[in-house]
Amino acid sequence: MLHGRAGEQADIERILAQARTGRSGTLVIRGPAGIGKSALLDYAAGQAAGMRVLRGAGVESEATLPFAALHLLLRPGLDRIHALPDAQANALSGALGLGDLAPESRFLVGLATLSLLSEIAGDGALLCLIDDAQWFDQASLDSLVFAARRLEAEGIVMIFAARPGGHAAGLPELRLGGLDDTAAAALLPADLPPQVRERLIEESDGNPLALIELPAALTAEQRAGRLSPVGAMPVADRVQEAFQAQIAALAEPARTALLIAAADGSGELQTLVGAGASLPGLEAAERGRLIEIRGTVVGFRHPLIRAAAYQSAPVTRRLAVHRALADALTRSAATDAADRRAWHLAAAALGPDEDVARELEQTAERARTRGGHAAIAVAYERAAELAADPVRRSARLAAAALAASDAGLIARAAALADSATPDLDDPDMIAALIQVRAHREFELGTPHAAARIILDNVPRVAVHSVERATWLLVEAIRCSWFAGDRRLAQEAATSLGALPEIGSPLISAALGLTRLLNGDIGGGITSMGEAVDADARAGLGVPGRTFAASLCLPLGRPDLAEQITAGVVADCQHSGMIGWLAFALEDHGLAQGLLCRYGEATASLNAGLRLATDLGHEHRVSHLTCVLAWVLAHQGDVQGCRERAEEGLAGADNRGLAPAAAIGRWALGLLELGLGRPDAALEQLAAIPPTGIAVLAAADQVEAAIRSGRPERAKEPLARYLAWARHVRQPSSDAIALRCRALVDEDETHFAHAVHLHGEGAQPYEQARTQLAYGEWLRRARRRAAARAQLRGALEIFDRLGAQLWAERARAELRATGDVPAAPRTAGDPLSVLTPQERHVVRLAAGGASNRDIAAQLFLSPRTVGYHLYKAFPKLGITSRAQLAAIAGSS
Repeated sequence: MLHGRAGEQADIERILAQARTGRSGTLVIRGPAGIGKSALLDYAAGQAAGMRVLRGAGVESEATLPFAALHLLLRPGLDRIHALPDAQANALSGALGLGDLAPESRFLVGLATLSLLSEIAGDGALLCLIDDAQWFDQASLDSLVFAARRLEAEGIVMIFAARPGGHAAGLPELRLGGLDDTAAAALLPADLPPQVRERLIEESDGNPLALIELPAALTAEQRAGRLSPVGAMPVADRVQEAFQAQIAALAEPARTALLIAAADGSGELQTLVGAGASLPGLEAAERGRLIEIRGTVVGFRHPLIRAAAYQSAPVTRRLAVHRALADALTRSAATDAADRRAWHLAAAALGPDEDVARELEQTAERARTRGGHAAIAVAYERAAELAADPVRRSARLAAAALAASDAGLIARAAALADSATPDLDDPDMIAALIQVRAHREFELGTPHAAARIILDNVPRVAVHSVERATWLLVEAIRCSWFAGDRRLAQEAATSLGALPEIGSPLISAALGLTRLLNGDIGGGITSMGEAVDADARAGLGVPGRTFAASLCLPLGRPDLAEQITAGVVADCQHSGMIGWLAFALEDHGLAQGLLCRYGEATASLNAGLRLATDLGHEHRVSHLTCVLAWVLAHQGDVQGCRERAEEGLAGADNRGLAPAAAIGRWALGLLELGLGRPDAALEQLAAIPPTGIAVLAAADQVEAAIRSGRPERAKEPLARYLAWARHVRQPSSDAIALRCRALVDEDETHFAHAVHLHGEGAQPYEQARTQLAYGEWLRRARRRAAARAQLRGALEIFDRLGAQLWAERARAELRATGDVPAAPRTAGDPLSVLTPQERHVVRLAAGGASNRDIAAQLFLSPRTVGYHLYKAFPKLGITSRAQLAAIAGSS
């Protein structure tokens, strides 16, 4: 029976009931040690009648072993791993040490975890209980949280128990406080005097474990009422003292056995005995209710007992026990024995020890084969501490910093990099330290500071490696582009020009960005055009193609950007390169938006936003949020656009992200223009910083200036857009340029030519904008019949695209000509009734992809994909998958 936890029990019962109807749920029970988290997990297990149950608990000593906790949790269901898609099965097998292939991404392991949990659940419901999540290794916790955030319709419940802190952050939480006095009193022995009961309730602060254990530590006099003042210690410390008192009362063999078990942490009976724990000693500790022995596994009844057993022993005994455990593990056949041995040797080391440091390096490299970047960082960091040679120490700190950065632990990575001394001569390690420090500044500071770090340090690299220095300078130009800093970009370009040429189109592209920032549109366009050529892209990996795709937008080639990013997205999804996937989805969504596929763009950007949030990439979140606001502006979602734009701009302005800020202000300017508020639109559009986006948005700035009655403010953006359009030579950009000239000059010839050129382009939204402007001009010239033809064409396109604000403007203009426009309609897009996620699923299903394939692409479980299709079919008025192709093809 649980006292004082009725509300918490009801919450657990509710999510279990939902799971039995197919709805998944997640809960993090958070609170200090002894507050009752494990008791609530036990309650959940007891209420899970008819459900499959998986249970795992973190062990502090295994927090450095990648995927150790995940292996223990999933072990009962690993016979189902063959049912996963090959890429996921290989990734999970490699992570758990069951296969030879290392996972290329911890998030691909997370997707495999989600898929395997769905398989284990089958047609029923599944309960996963994760205790002591604060002691899970980072790789296991990342995978489980990734899966938890994507639960929808699998009938899976995941309940984490964790102490206060950032473990399993971002999931629904249930915070446990102390019990009230009535519930607390119910846990105390009935024979205690009232004053003793009151004192224990006060001192325990309602902590259930303290209420249970503190009375057992009282002397006979204290139980009778002679209580001395208790010091102001945290409850956990007082409970630990109570456990220490119980341990001190045991015979020497039992205390020794407890110390060995506490130092080991794995609970393997064979290892404990091999290190000197006697079976009679272990049995005595079990009789004292300090440990539990189940088969060949020894476990502490509570983590604080383990802490008490370890901390109460003299340091000389602790060191001796670690050495004994290392010796026992030398003879062990366990797959992780070598790693555990290295850590025990490290724990026993009294000072620098190169032999132990080398063993930890080997542990780090074994962790690399399993994708445990956080574990790599910890092992290299400890190896650095054991190094006597300062150069080796710095090299190991550099390796630790790079691994921490790969694990997404940006602040930790930077701290490790800052600890390394400047005495390295290995260009790879020097470059790694520069990259880590720059990455920290890019994600947590500003891109300007990131570029400055590279420029200040790249001469050290250039002495040893021209190639490394070249790519660092390309990165510095990219950071300068994000900062919108012409001077910094030129400094990087000058340094790049001073190095011997290594020959790469991406170097020319970086120099093209610099020229574009400096106003040399022709030179920039020419240099960047070479980098996106098909031959130039041949052989490029995901980072290179992502960079090439981003260049397509200032080149006026959204069609090519969409083509390249579609391939990059597919490659990232297949290989699990999730960090690059967030980049690719942003460019993919922006290209889809420019091609007027707003539903697909929204789905791509939302997917990228979820990934960037998971990764903790704050800059990417700002970029994606601003691009999403820009898409919503086209659709006329006033509230959604404003909320996203303001959110994205807050992050972009704080971090000096010029391109993101440009897109966010473009979104607000476009929204105001659609609302018929040209003054407000001009204010936003004129504030766009000088980037490639400023060129693309110049046409809207021209229109805002003309419509607000300030034609003089149209001159500069018009010149800017005309210069750009002249160099990119694309039908759509030429047509928009003619529309701008027509608005400024009020020249019908330009309008007519623009409408003709739009027919050769792939941007119907811009065509409708031109026809609307032309129709308005014709109506003012009292040529109503001609105006109606243009306005009807504009209305048809706006309606089909779902551009509501612009459609209403076209209707108003038609009514002014005496026409009666048709009612708003979305008949041209039968998928408009679906949510963005449903639309994405339906399009993939219409293309022939199975639920399992769709799940792999969208980072969902197959059951959730099936749920989305189940919801979509009635909305679309169909009953079978075979009918999807015709409907999706017409949208």
